[in-house]
Amino acid sequence: MSARLPDEVGAPPVEALPELLSPPRRRGAVGGFIHRHPGIAAGGALVAVMVAIAVLAPVLGTVDPTALAPARRLRPPSALYWFGTDMLGRDVYSRVIYGARVSLVVGFAVSVLASLLGTAIGLASGFLRWLDAVLMRVMDGLMSIPSILLAIALMALTRGSVRNVVIAITIAEVPRVARLVRGVVLGLRELPYVEAAVAAGTRSPMIILRHILPNTLAPLSVQATYICASAMITEAILSFIGAGTPPIIPSWGNIMAEGRALWQVKPYLVFFPAAFLSVTVLAVNLLGDGLRDALDPRLARKL
Repeated sequence: MSARLPDEVGAPPVEALPELLSPPRRRGAVGGFIHRHPGIAAGGALVAVMVAIAVLAPVLGTVDPTALAPARRLRPPSALYWFGTDMLGRDVYSRVIYGARVSLVVGFAVSVLASLLGTAIGLASGFLRWLDAVLMRVMDGLMSIPSILLAIALMALTRGSVRNVVIAITIAEVPRVARLVRGVVLGLRELPYVEAAVAAGTRSPMIILRHILPNTLAPLSVQATYICASAMITEAILSFIGAGTPPIIPSWGNIMAEGRALWQVKPYLVFFPAAFLSVTVLAVNLLGDGLRDALDPRLARKL
Protein backbone atom coordinates (compact mmCIF):
# COMPACT_ATOMS: atom_id res chain seq x y z
CA MET A 1 0.00 0.00 0.00
CA SER A 2 1.43 3.36 -1.02
CA ALA A 3 2.20 6.04 1.58
CA ARG A 4 -0.32 8.86 1.81
CA LEU A 5 0.82 12.41 1.08
CA PRO A 6 0.43 15.07 3.81
CA ASP A 7 -2.41 16.79 1.96
CA GLU A 8 -4.38 13.55 1.91
CA VAL A 9 -4.58 13.27 5.71
CA GLY A 10 -6.68 16.38 6.10
CA ALA A 11 -3.91 18.89 6.91
CA PRO A 12 -5.11 22.51 6.84
CA PRO A 13 -4.07 24.47 3.75
CA VAL A 14 -1.08 26.75 4.12
CA GLU A 15 -2.05 30.43 3.94
CA ALA A 16 -0.27 32.62 1.44
CA LEU A 17 2.19 35.08 2.88
CA PRO A 18 1.07 38.72 2.72
CA GLU A 19 2.78 40.89 0.15
CA LEU A 20 5.05 43.25 2.03
CA LEU A 21 6.19 45.14 -1.05
CA SER A 22 3.89 46.58 -3.65
CA PRO A 23 4.38 45.20 -7.15
CA PRO A 24 6.77 47.25 -9.27
CA ARG A 25 5.11 49.86 -11.43
CA ARG A 26 5.67 49.40 -15.11
CA ARG A 27 6.61 52.53 -17.00
CA GLY A 28 6.27 53.05 -20.69
CA ALA A 29 9.20 53.75 -22.95
CA VAL A 30 8.86 57.52 -22.55
CA GLY A 31 8.25 57.37 -18.81
CA GLY A 32 11.19 55.05 -18.28
CA PHE A 33 13.50 57.31 -20.26
CA ILE A 34 12.40 60.38 -18.27
CA HIS A 35 12.94 58.49 -15.00
CA ARG A 36 16.44 57.35 -15.98
CA HIS A 37 17.58 60.56 -17.66
CA PRO A 38 15.65 63.54 -16.24
CA GLY A 39 18.34 66.01 -17.32
CA ILE A 40 18.19 64.96 -20.95
CA ALA A 41 14.39 65.01 -20.90
CA ALA A 42 14.10 68.45 -19.29
CA GLY A 43 16.93 70.05 -21.27
CA GLY A 44 15.87 68.47 -24.56
CA ALA A 45 12.27 69.57 -24.07
CA LEU A 46 13.29 73.18 -23.37
CA VAL A 47 15.66 73.23 -26.34
CA ALA A 48 12.94 71.80 -28.56
CA VAL A 49 10.54 74.52 -27.39
CA MET A 50 13.07 77.26 -28.15
CA VAL A 51 13.80 75.78 -31.59
CA ALA A 52 10.07 75.61 -32.31
CA ILE A 53 9.68 79.25 -31.25
CA ALA A 54 12.50 80.29 -33.57
CA VAL A 55 11.20 78.29 -36.54
CA LEU A 56 7.55 79.27 -36.08
CA ALA A 57 8.25 82.93 -35.30
CA PRO A 58 6.16 84.29 -38.22
CA VAL A 59 3.01 82.48 -37.02
CA LEU A 60 3.28 83.26 -33.29
CA GLY A 61 1.46 86.58 -33.40
CA THR A 62 4.52 88.58 -34.35
CA VAL A 63 4.91 91.60 -36.60
CA ASP A 64 7.88 92.98 -38.49
CA PRO A 65 10.59 93.26 -35.78
CA THR A 66 12.23 96.18 -37.59
CA ALA A 67 9.07 98.22 -38.22
CA LEU A 68 9.34 101.69 -36.66
CA ALA A 69 6.32 103.40 -35.05
CA PRO A 70 7.35 106.49 -33.04
CA ALA A 71 3.75 107.08 -31.97
CA ARG A 72 3.80 103.77 -30.04
CA ARG A 73 7.19 104.22 -28.36
CA LEU A 74 7.77 102.90 -24.83
CA ARG A 75 4.35 101.29 -24.39
CA PRO A 76 4.28 99.00 -21.33
CA PRO A 77 3.37 95.31 -21.66
CA SER A 78 -0.33 94.88 -22.36
CA ALA A 79 -2.81 92.69 -24.21
CA LEU A 80 -1.89 94.50 -27.45
CA TYR A 81 1.88 94.60 -26.88
CA TRP A 82 2.76 91.54 -24.86
CA PHE A 83 6.33 92.62 -24.08
CA GLY A 84 5.76 96.35 -24.66
CA THR A 85 7.50 98.54 -27.24
CA ASP A 86 10.97 100.07 -27.29
CA MET A 87 12.12 103.68 -27.75
CA LEU A 88 11.51 103.46 -31.52
CA GLY A 89 8.06 101.92 -31.22
CA ARG A 90 9.17 98.42 -32.28
CA ASP A 91 7.34 95.45 -30.79
CA VAL A 92 9.65 93.90 -28.19
CA TYR A 93 7.81 90.57 -28.31
CA SER A 94 8.45 90.21 -32.03
CA ARG A 95 12.06 91.23 -31.65
CA VAL A 96 12.66 88.72 -28.85
CA ILE A 97 11.00 85.88 -30.78
CA TYR A 98 12.97 86.61 -33.95
CA GLY A 99 16.12 87.11 -31.88
CA ALA A 100 15.95 83.45 -30.89
CA ARG A 101 16.92 82.58 -34.45
CA VAL A 102 20.24 84.41 -34.22
CA SER A 103 21.24 82.92 -30.87
CA LEU A 104 20.29 79.37 -31.81
CA VAL A 105 21.96 79.55 -35.21
CA VAL A 106 25.15 80.92 -33.70
CA GLY A 107 25.13 78.37 -30.86
CA PHE A 108 24.49 75.32 -33.06
CA ALA A 109 26.83 76.44 -35.84
CA VAL A 110 29.72 77.17 -33.48
CA SER A 111 29.14 73.88 -31.68
CA VAL A 112 29.28 71.85 -34.90
CA LEU A 113 32.20 73.71 -36.49
CA ALA A 114 34.32 73.83 -33.33
CA SER A 115 33.67 70.13 -32.69
CA LEU A 116 34.69 69.13 -36.22
CA LEU A 117 37.82 71.27 -36.33
CA GLY A 118 38.83 70.50 -32.76
CA THR A 119 38.32 66.77 -33.27
CA ALA A 120 40.51 66.76 -36.38
CA ILE A 121 43.29 68.68 -34.61
CA GLY A 122 43.00 66.58 -31.44
CA LEU A 123 43.13 63.28 -33.34
CA ALA A 124 46.16 64.36 -35.36
CA SER A 125 47.95 65.75 -32.32
CA GLY A 126 47.21 62.82 -30.01
CA PHE A 127 47.99 60.00 -32.43
CA LEU A 128 50.81 61.49 -34.50
CA ARG A 129 53.59 62.33 -32.07
CA TRP A 130 55.56 64.45 -34.54
CA LEU A 131 52.59 66.85 -34.92
CA ASP A 132 51.82 67.10 -31.22
CA ALA A 133 54.38 69.74 -30.29
CA VAL A 134 53.49 72.06 -33.17
CA LEU A 135 49.69 71.86 -32.93
CA MET A 136 49.47 72.03 -29.17
CA ARG A 137 51.71 75.07 -28.96
CA VAL A 138 49.39 76.87 -31.36
CA MET A 139 46.37 75.78 -29.31
CA ASP A 140 48.08 76.90 -26.09
CA GLY A 141 48.72 80.31 -27.63
CA LEU A 142 45.05 80.70 -28.55
CA MET A 143 43.90 79.50 -25.13
CA SER A 144 46.14 82.02 -23.39
CA ILE A 145 43.83 84.76 -24.70
CA PRO A 146 40.36 84.94 -23.09
CA SER A 147 37.81 83.74 -25.59
CA ILE A 148 35.70 86.90 -25.45
CA LEU A 149 38.75 89.11 -26.04
CA LEU A 150 39.86 86.93 -28.94
CA ALA A 151 36.37 87.12 -30.45
CA ILE A 152 36.33 90.92 -30.04
CA ALA A 153 39.74 91.20 -31.72
CA LEU A 154 38.64 89.03 -34.63
CA MET A 155 35.38 90.97 -35.02
CA ALA A 156 37.35 94.23 -35.07
CA LEU A 157 39.05 93.02 -38.24
CA THR A 158 35.77 92.35 -40.06
CA ARG A 159 32.34 93.90 -40.38
CA GLY A 160 29.48 92.82 -38.16
CA SER A 161 27.46 89.87 -39.47
CA VAL A 162 26.16 86.56 -38.20
CA ARG A 163 28.69 84.65 -40.33
CA ASN A 164 31.65 86.61 -38.94
CA VAL A 165 30.37 86.15 -35.40
CA VAL A 166 30.21 82.37 -35.95
CA ILE A 167 33.76 82.32 -37.37
CA ALA A 168 35.19 84.44 -34.55
CA ILE A 169 33.61 82.39 -31.77
CA THR A 170 34.55 79.11 -33.50
CA ILE A 171 38.22 80.08 -33.60
CA ALA A 172 38.07 80.89 -29.89
CA GLU A 173 36.42 77.54 -28.99
CA VAL A 174 38.46 75.14 -31.17
CA PRO A 175 41.46 74.88 -28.77
CA ARG A 176 39.27 73.58 -25.93
CA VAL A 177 37.87 70.80 -28.09
CA ALA A 178 41.30 69.96 -29.46
CA ARG A 179 42.82 69.56 -26.01
CA LEU A 180 39.89 67.42 -24.83
CA VAL A 181 40.15 65.07 -27.80
CA ARG A 182 43.95 64.94 -27.55
CA GLY A 183 43.71 63.88 -23.90
CA VAL A 184 41.30 61.07 -24.79
CA VAL A 185 43.49 59.91 -27.69
CA LEU A 186 46.63 59.83 -25.54
CA GLY A 187 44.92 57.31 -23.27
CA LEU A 188 43.45 55.25 -26.09
CA ARG A 189 46.57 54.82 -28.19
CA GLU A 190 48.27 52.83 -25.40
CA LEU A 191 45.46 50.27 -25.13
CA PRO A 192 46.23 46.68 -26.23
CA TYR A 193 43.81 46.55 -29.17
CA VAL A 194 45.32 49.72 -30.66
CA GLU A 195 48.84 48.37 -30.22
CA ALA A 196 47.71 45.11 -31.82
CA ALA A 197 46.34 47.02 -34.81
CA VAL A 198 49.64 48.87 -35.15
CA ALA A 199 51.60 45.61 -34.91
CA ALA A 200 49.36 44.08 -37.58
CA GLY A 201 50.37 46.81 -39.99
CA THR A 202 47.08 48.72 -40.06
CA ARG A 203 47.53 52.20 -41.43
CA SER A 204 47.14 55.15 -39.08
CA PRO A 205 44.04 56.67 -40.78
CA MET A 206 42.20 53.36 -40.49
CA ILE A 207 43.17 52.97 -36.82
CA ILE A 208 41.94 56.49 -36.08
CA LEU A 209 38.62 55.95 -37.85
CA ARG A 210 37.90 52.46 -36.50
CA HIS A 211 39.35 52.47 -32.98
CA ILE A 212 40.09 56.00 -31.83
CA LEU A 213 37.33 58.24 -33.19
CA PRO A 214 34.32 56.19 -31.93
CA ASN A 215 35.66 56.34 -28.37
CA THR A 216 35.92 60.14 -28.44
CA LEU A 217 32.28 60.73 -29.36
CA ALA A 218 30.89 60.45 -25.81
CA PRO A 219 33.02 63.21 -24.19
CA LEU A 220 32.86 65.22 -27.42
CA SER A 221 29.05 65.28 -27.44
CA VAL A 222 29.00 66.58 -23.87
CA GLN A 223 31.59 69.24 -24.68
CA ALA A 224 29.57 70.30 -27.73
CA THR A 225 26.59 71.24 -25.55
CA TYR A 226 28.73 73.46 -23.34
CA ILE A 227 30.26 75.10 -26.42
CA CYS A 228 26.75 75.80 -27.73
CA ALA A 229 25.75 77.51 -24.47
CA SER A 230 29.03 79.44 -24.30
CA ALA A 231 28.66 80.58 -27.93
CA MET A 232 25.19 81.99 -27.29
CA ILE A 233 26.46 83.94 -24.29
CA THR A 234 29.48 85.20 -26.25
CA GLU A 235 27.26 86.30 -29.14
CA ALA A 236 25.03 88.21 -26.72
CA ILE A 237 28.10 89.90 -25.21
CA LEU A 238 29.47 90.86 -28.62
CA SER A 239 26.12 92.26 -29.71
CA PHE A 240 25.68 94.06 -26.38
CA ILE A 241 28.94 95.98 -26.81
CA GLY A 242 28.28 96.62 -30.50
CA ALA A 243 30.88 94.19 -31.88
CA GLY A 244 28.50 91.42 -32.96
CA THR A 245 25.52 91.30 -35.27
CA PRO A 246 24.48 94.64 -36.80
CA PRO A 247 21.62 96.51 -35.08
CA ILE A 248 19.29 95.89 -38.03
CA ILE A 249 19.27 92.17 -37.15
CA PRO A 250 17.31 91.58 -33.94
CA SER A 251 19.24 89.52 -31.41
CA TRP A 252 18.96 89.22 -27.67
CA GLY A 253 22.25 91.04 -27.17
CA ASN A 254 21.17 93.93 -29.42
CA ILE A 255 17.82 94.26 -27.67
CA MET A 256 19.45 94.42 -24.24
CA ALA A 257 22.03 96.91 -25.50
CA GLU A 258 19.35 99.23 -26.86
CA GLY A 259 17.30 99.05 -23.66
CA ARG A 260 20.10 99.44 -21.11
CA ALA A 261 19.78 103.24 -21.04
CA LEU A 262 16.15 102.96 -19.89
CA TRP A 263 16.23 99.75 -17.89
CA GLN A 264 15.65 101.55 -14.56
CA VAL A 265 12.36 103.06 -15.74
CA LYS A 266 11.46 100.45 -18.39
CA PRO A 267 12.95 97.19 -17.07
CA TYR A 268 10.97 95.04 -19.51
CA LEU A 269 13.25 96.22 -22.33
CA VAL A 270 16.08 94.17 -20.79
CA PHE A 271 14.18 91.58 -18.75
CA PHE A 272 12.48 89.66 -21.57
CA PRO A 273 15.52 89.08 -23.83
CA ALA A 274 17.65 88.28 -20.77
CA ALA A 275 15.06 85.77 -19.55
CA PHE A 276 14.93 84.02 -22.94
CA LEU A 277 18.73 83.87 -23.09
CA SER A 278 18.96 82.48 -19.55
CA VAL A 279 16.33 79.80 -20.18
CA THR A 280 17.99 78.71 -23.42
CA VAL A 281 21.46 78.48 -21.87
CA LEU A 282 20.01 76.62 -18.88
CA ALA A 283 18.29 74.14 -21.22
CA VAL A 284 21.50 73.43 -23.13
CA ASN A 285 23.44 72.99 -19.88
CA LEU A 286 20.80 70.60 -18.52
CA LEU A 287 21.06 68.61 -21.73
CA GLY A 288 24.85 68.49 -21.41
CA ASP A 289 24.68 67.35 -17.77
CA GLY A 290 22.19 64.65 -18.71
CA LEU A 291 24.38 63.41 -21.54
CA ARG A 292 27.39 63.32 -19.23
CA ASP A 293 25.50 61.20 -16.68
CA ALA A 294 24.10 58.89 -19.37
CA LEU A 295 27.40 58.36 -21.19
CA ASP A 296 29.56 57.90 -18.09
CA PRO A 297 29.70 54.11 -17.46
CA ARG A 298 30.45 54.63 -13.76
CA LEU A 299 27.25 56.62 -13.30
CA ALA A 300 25.27 54.36 -15.64
CA ARG A 301 25.79 51.38 -13.30
CA LYS A 302 24.17 53.31 -10.47
CA LEU A 303 21.00 54.11 -12.39
